[in-house]
Amino acid sequence: MWRLSGEIMLVSDLDATVVAVNPAFGALLGWDAGEVVGICFIKLVHPDDRDATLRRLAALGSGAPASRFENRYRRKNGGYVTLCWNAVAEAGFIHAVGRDISAERAAAEATMHSDEALRQSQKMDAIGKLTGGIAHDFNNLLHVISGNLQMLATVPMEHPRAGKWVDNAIVGVERGARLASSLLAFGRRQALEPKVVKIGRVVTEMEDLLRRTVGDPISMETIVAAGLWHTLVDIAQVETAVLNLAINARDAMSGGGCLTLEVANAHLDQAYCARHAEVAPGEYVMLAVSDTGGGMPPEVAAHAFDPFFSTKPEGMGTGLGLSMVYGFVKQSGGHVKIYSEPGHGTSVKLYWPRSIDAAATPEPAAPAAPAGGNETILVAEDDEGVRTIVVEMLSDLGYQVLTANDADGALSILNSGVAVDLLFTDVVMPGALRSPELARRAVELLPGLAVLFTSGYTENAIVHGGRLDPGVELLGKPYTRDALAKKIRLVLERNQRAPAVTTAAPAPTRILLVEDEQAVRAITVDMLELLDHRVVAVGDGRSALSALENGRFDILLTDLGLPGMSGQELAKQARLLYPAMRIILASGQAQAAGTAADALLLKPYSMASLEAVVLAVA
Repeated sequence: MWRLSGEIMLVSDLDATVVAVNPAFGALLGWDAGEVVGICFIKLVHPDDRDATLRRLAALGSGAPASRFENRYRRKNGGYVTLCWNAVAEAGFIHAVGRDISAERAAAEATMHSDEALRQSQKMDAIGKLTGGIAHDFNNLLHVISGNLQMLATVPMEHPRAGKWVDNAIVGVERGARLASSLLAFGRRQALEPKVVKIGRVVTEMEDLLRRTVGDPISMETIVAAGLWHTLVDIAQVETAVLNLAINARDAMSGGGCLTLEVANAHLDQAYCARHAEVAPGEYVMLAVSDTGGGMPPEVAAHAFDPFFSTKPEGMGTGLGLSMVYGFVKQSGGHVKIYSEPGHGTSVKLYWPRSIDAAATPEPAAPAAPAGGNETILVAEDDEGVRTIVVEMLSDLGYQVLTANDADGALSILNSGVAVDLLFTDVVMPGALRSPELARRAVELLPGLAVLFTSGYTENAIVHGGRLDPGVELLGKPYTRDALAKKIRLVLERNQRAPAVTTAAPAPTRILLVEDEQAVRAITVDMLELLDHRVVAVGDGRSALSALENGRFDILLTDLGLPGMSGQELAKQARLLYPAMRIILASGQAQAAGTAADALLLKPYSMASLEAVVLAVA
């Protein structure tokens, strides 16, 4: 047994001096018997496990019965092995048998992390459903209150304090709206409007605001690395996240200190991602906000991103700042890591995936004063209170206003032939006809029509993958009269500048779309149909080949990464079967499409880029 056992056998005296070890000891740990016999085996035990091992040794020496315990032993070539020991003292010696349980411990930890990730996912899903379920009605109520207060503020009020009361009520509405927005952010239910930007420019432009926010006792340093990569983010949400982190850092440095903002390129490798299962290896853009405050103990840092968790005195914060940051970054496909130690400050690092696309052109600045107009606006809104106040606001701005209480009513007005310049429709309304379908039919009837959606919660109607669908304009509820005025003018003017997407399209083209991601497939079908093409959509290569056998198509538009059969292989087979058919490969990678395809469509793509590539091969 001593020679052939696969388990370690060790004999020592009561002072922990090794007397003998079996061959399995050397096979597992790398130490020859001559190297360990005569030394104190405690030297091989992990420093964190030595005290517990010595207590077990003392108990055995005092006559305690056989003992079972675990500790970590050092290999000769470095690293540690977790061993489970069964030991007994007899005749002045300790006889111990050890079994390597490192793999079991690793599997248990992996299971624990997997279970925790599942619990976190379920928690996020429950919070998202809860917040999404109440946000629409809650924001409608806030909007009715806010709108009436704003209109009330425009008329004479006799009481000297009436204006102050109205202002206080509006502040309360704004706080309620921020609360709903914060919960939606944490639940990852926001409607993001991402653009390809350099985060360094966003942070640099915020410096003056941040210096005023943190105040004089705190110094501030901004470090932006050279050669910074682009990333796809919602700029407004990045600004909100940085401001929230700066305010938290300021509060942690009440006696003064240094706030540091750092933006740099980062690569998260396999080793790091193995410890953080929620993030994938790859290239990222990192934004770190660090302070020299008191720091947080591990038990506090573990809950820092939980909603409503706060260490500040009551009334000094909502506990939603960090949870908003966390939800926004995760919804953007990024990663958040917090580093903190009592007495040594805190650093919160935000990572967003690198984008290889060109940076977006900055939007023209909105007019300082809200302007009205004389265009005709059709308002589709099922909530009577909201509809009433919106009509008052728009009429006060000089617009001609038509109203409908659902999508069917709005479509009837459009079918009547009345001239309408802009459709302003709630996203969530009762009835069989959904708002996105209303918008599509409206644009078919009036090709020059501008469309603006509004909602307190968008569900998945115009938001897919956490992002607004391409070309969609959204005004979130509740909104102010000024915000409404600016957004209406912006959408009208943008619509006048934009070329009509349907005028240049040829006769309807028969397109077979192959895309395994349901959300991407659905929005691409909508885009192609809006461009007057006839579309059949499937989710994999086998289904595509079957569709090709049963129908005739002008264009095959296939994703490169498909389950089972790749898009490239599908394209090769389709080319052999139907040489005249044009083939487009869609991919998130900027690589050559290969000889089997006629064109490459880079993801994520806009309606304009989709139309351009279809026209190019048609």
